[in-house]
This record gives sequence, structure tokens and C-alpha cells, in this order.
Amino acid sequence: MTRTWTLPVLLVLCGSVVATGLILSGSPGEAAALLLMFILLAGMNSSLVFPRSIDAPEALRRSAADGRPVVYWRPGCKYCLRLRFRLGRAARQLHWVNIWRDPAGAAAVRAANDGNETVPTVVVASRPHTNPDPEWVREQL
Repeated sequence: MTRTWTLPVLLVLCGSVVATGLILSGSPGEAAALLLMFILLAGMNSSLVFPRSIDAPEALRRSAADGRPVVYWRPGCKYCLRLRFRLGRAARQLHWVNIWRDPAGAAAVRAANDGNETVPTVVVASRPHTNPDPEWVREQL
């Protein structure tokens, strides 16, 4: 199991255990609501919300060829989720790199952010921008 799946799986398992206890104690409505909350949290912390990630060298190669920005992100980052959702369908046009799966991507983010893995870091024309406004990113497309 990879690091990006650990938290979502744990959230669903914990939610299931707590919901089972509530059902056994006679509160099926509360159990359903609680389980739904845990499933939503798991979804928000899953890499399934984001377009397919590629490794950093491939993202930079593609960006050089088509001029589209590269987005370095990680699951569970609320700012990455905000960027993803505010971009809507335009998010598919970007090159996404999950820094938890790609050591070269994590190194690129640290180099751009004084040693910190601050995401989202968006690279446009070889210049990194940390946590940019989603509308600005849309304009770069």
C-alpha cells in the first residue's frame, strides 16, 4: 500500500468501525451520517480527486513542449484541493506531479520553497509560484 492510499483507507476503516458501533447501539441514522462524513474525508485525501499524476522529469518535458504549467501537489492538502476544484475542467490541461510519489518532484518543491514542501507549487515558464490564485493559473493556460 502506498503512502497516498494509507490515510483514505484508514478513514474509511475507522468510519466503518464507529458506524458499526452506532448501528449496534440503535442509531442507524447517526451511523449513516458519520460514515458518509468519513467517506467524504477519505475522498478529499485521495489522489482520485486529481488528474493523473506523472513524474517531475516527464512533466517538465511536456511543459517545455506545450507551454502548460506544472502543478506540484500532495493528497490531503486543502490548498491543492482548492486549486483543483476552482480550476474545474481546466485542471486536466495542467501537468500534475504528486510529490509524495515522486522524489524528484518533492526535491523541486523544496528547491523552490527554501527547503519546505509547500504545495501547490505551480511552475510556469520555469518560474515557481507557491499557492497561486486559481484564476491566475487559469490565465496561464
